[in-house]
Amino acid sequence: MKASPEHQRLLLEVQSMDTHDRQLDYTSAHLPEFAVVRELTTLLEESAADFITRQGAVEDLQREIERIESDVAVVVARIATDIERQSHTSNAKDAQAIEAELASLRSRHANLEDIELEVMERLEAAETSLAELREKRESLHADIDAAERASHSSLAAISDERAELLRNRTALVAQLPPDLIELYERQRHRYGIGAALLTRGVSGGSGMALSETDLSQIRAAAADDVVLCPDSSCILIRTEESGL
Repeated sequence: MKASPEHQRLLLEVQSMDTHDRQLDYTSAHLPEFAVVRELTTLLEESAADFITRQGAVEDLQREIERIESDVAVVVARIATDIERQSHTSNAKDAQAIEAELASLRSRHANLEDIELEVMERLEAAETSLAELREKRESLHADIDAAERASHSSLAAISDERAELLRNRTALVAQLPPDLIELYERQRHRYGIGAALLTRGVSGGSGMALSETDLSQIRAAAADDVVLCPDSSCILIRTEESGL
């Protein structure tokens, strides 16, 4: 295949754009924000069971207080009834029985209040623990949202850059012979790189120094001959720095 040296050199710009586009594609799939979101999401998921446990503990203690308050209300009502009965009885035996019952009820009332106080202290501690975890989870949610917004912004910027890169590449490719671009694209898709510079006998496609036999064949080629790297199969671009 024949192509002017100027057109061949322009392939290096096309390759540079394609390499940059590939780098942008990799970057878009490996944004640091993605790792942050994964890490924070893992922490959020790991705390979910603990949150349910703490929430359940608070609810259990709230129900226990409700039960105690119900028992207290029953005892208070019974005390009020006995006091009313006591005020209307003239029978010494009945009065003694009522007084004994009142003593038992007052003792029960005091015990219930002590129990309620202890449960309320436990509830306060459980509510504090739950609130701390809730605050931590809300902070994780906020950090995840912030990381996702940052990733969306980065992806949008990368998308804009790739679109601009594509426009520039399209304009550049339009200046080159179709058969040269066809060869470039074929080699790039097959081997990962379509064109590279030959510098002081070293192929930019393989990074290897070419053998003297290969260099002799390249020296024998005309300036407008399109030559391929024997190792990487990309189009080798020859300049004054090629060492030929």
